[in-house]
Amino acid sequence: MFLVNHKTKNKNLAFTLVELLVVIAIIGLLASFTYASVNVARARARDARRHEDIKALQTALQLYYEDNGQYPDSGIPTGILPGWSLSNESTWSTLQTELAPYLAQLPIDPAQPASGSPLDRVHVYSYNSNGPDECDQQQYFIVYILEIPKGPDPGFNRCASPVLRYGGSGLNTIEKTVGNKQINQ
Repeated sequence: MFLVNHKTKNKNLAFTLVELLVVIAIIGLLASFTYASVNVARARARDARRHEDIKALQTALQLYYEDNGQYPDSGIPTGILPGWSLSNESTWSTLQTELAPYLAQLPIDPAQPASGSPLDRVHVYSYNSNGPDECDQQQYFIVYILEIPKGPDPGFNRCASPVLRYGGSGLNTIEKTVGNKQINQ
């Protein structure tokens, strides 16, 4: 009779250190791609909100003009940019008071810091207007910053000067200048 040794070798079912490191590296790579994609999607969402905010502000300014025959004054001689209303300064509250019948709350940039201006490429909305004493037109312009460059800066034809573009004349800019003017009759 044969004696059968029923003892079988115990196979090691654990992972080796190399296998664990490879798996961790793969997970890290996938996580970094996902994180980058999510950040780009968030930036695009904030930029879309910026465009919507500016359109709402322009609509309120046009309604104000139709009722008052001029755009709200931005000639407040204080702040980072004298004569401007910036959404991160008290000058924005003054503009809010003027536009309250047309827009319940003035928008602020979704990534707005406590200080700075668009000239510093800081995410803040800025408004400037001038009356007929500067030229024969009532006009305003707004400057804002995007996170992802998209399209040229539309610019604004201020008084008799050439087109004013804070973002320059490149094909893809992050700085945008928009405005409107009404010729006084």
